[in-house]
Amino acid sequence: MKSFFVNAIAFLIYISPILGIEHDVYFPKSSKLQVQIPGRLRKEGGYDHRESLFGEYPYGSSIATNVFYAGPTNFCTDTTSSRDDSWTSPFILVIDRGDCTFVTKVRNAQHAGAVGVIIADNLCICSDTRCNSPERLCEADEPLMSDDGSGSDIVIPSFLIFKPDADMVKEELIQNVNTKDQVRMEMSWSLPKPDNRVEYDVWTVPTHSLNKEFLSNFGNIANALGSRAYFTPYMNIFDGAASGCHGFNDDGAICYTLCTNNGRYCASDPDGNLNRGISGADVVRESLRRICIWNKYGADDGIGTTWWNYVHEFTRLCNADADYFNNDNCVNDAYRHAKILKDDIDEINSCMTNSGGLEGNVQNVLLDRQIKAKEKTGVVIFPAVVVNNVPLRGALTVNTVFEAICSGFADGTKPTICNQCERCHNSQSDCIQDKGVCSINGATTTTTSGGGVSKVTFLFCILSLVAFLTGLSVFYSGRTRKEMRDNVRVIMSEYMLLEEANTNPEDRGLL
Repeated sequence: MKSFFVNAIAFLIYISPILGIEHDVYFPKSSKLQVQIPGRLRKEGGYDHRESLFGEYPYGSSIATNVFYAGPTNFCTDTTSSRDDSWTSPFILVIDRGDCTFVTKVRNAQHAGAVGVIIADNLCICSDTRCNSPERLCEADEPLMSDDGSGSDIVIPSFLIFKPDADMVKEELIQNVNTKDQVRMEMSWSLPKPDNRVEYDVWTVPTHSLNKEFLSNFGNIANALGSRAYFTPYMNIFDGAASGCHGFNDDGAICYTLCTNNGRYCASDPDGNLNRGISGADVVRESLRRICIWNKYGADDGIGTTWWNYVHEFTRLCNADADYFNNDNCVNDAYRHAKILKDDIDEINSCMTNSGGLEGNVQNVLLDRQIKAKEKTGVVIFPAVVVNNVPLRGALTVNTVFEAICSGFADGTKPTICNQCERCHNSQSDCIQDKGVCSINGATTTTTSGGGVSKVTFLFCILSLVAFLTGLSVFYSGRTRKEMRDNVRVIMSEYMLLEEANTNPEDRGLL
């Protein structure tokens, strides 16, 4: 079943040019690649490139450093001999495409000390007039730097550049081996910043192990961001009809327990056992419940405090054991801990039923919307986060998503909580929970907007300084006046003695 879906995704990507769909519609770029040195290699607007669908991307930041060429070494083997002693850290490594997966090359480059990787394409795109000719081999479609399923350990970014540009950069790097001249490139990332509010979507599966921690802990951040960030949750439901499941919902059928509604709406089996444990149909049911809870508590304000509370409680109480996952008593317990009242529970249940329910060969309008949204955005890897319409790469962590959201605000409009807690890289969630108190390297400090001091603190310091200078001025003025009075007294006493001497000369024995 897994290979079926992988092949289906690959087929969609393969036929996308025929349908007139560019890969950037699926995976829009938020990055830029530019040569800083030498100046003659700089290109207006940077180099055309494609981002990998794995690795971690420092949104709002950049990597600018020297570049080295791996040469004939294809980096398909993780050996220490692949590292050249002349590659001084930090460095970006250019590696030729071919012989093994992109993930393998980037992982081995990461082990060799690279902070970024540029994959140099070895084939022309047939539509690229800069290098295409009938005599030369070319590929019809742009290569996609996809994850081979093992890229979760990749923590460095990687791009692919097309053959004409790659050949030009490699030629410069080869010539510089003897001259010791350097090529310096910059890989940078940003997010669209349309206004003072960021919109972010989170695509999850209720049972996915990677998003359990995120969903349990991100609620505090969503509440702290408030109305400045509009959140929308989406559930990964796949179209059973497109997968050949529709109409086959009996035992022994192709999709077995993966689907509801006579095979219309399906989800992957989380434990891989179709006969027991949590089924795909159970996942669809919980997904629909979360959609209805969101419509009740979050669709209006984009914050959804109660939705986050329910997800946290469900993950804590019901998600660890298959016996509790779809148990009504456990679900009701999660409702109770999330402070969802009985009348609201009835409304949520009505939402699940009135949308089409989960039984029989019936369409469910809410689940249909999830499938259409996934088709529109082109999300293929789950869990996934999209900020201002740009999909984030790398691990789904609280810190990664928080930093990406804070990078998406227009200049000068970043919320106070971002300025307070962005630099608490290892404890942002704690910083937000403690209302801006950040622990850095074991020391607790109170951060303030813009990394400076608050207005109250600044005003207090100014008033204290004025009071100190005023007191100092009064003290100095008083001391000066006293010294002047003492000097006047001394002068006057001497003058009086002299007067007496002039008027009574006999007293001095002069006559």
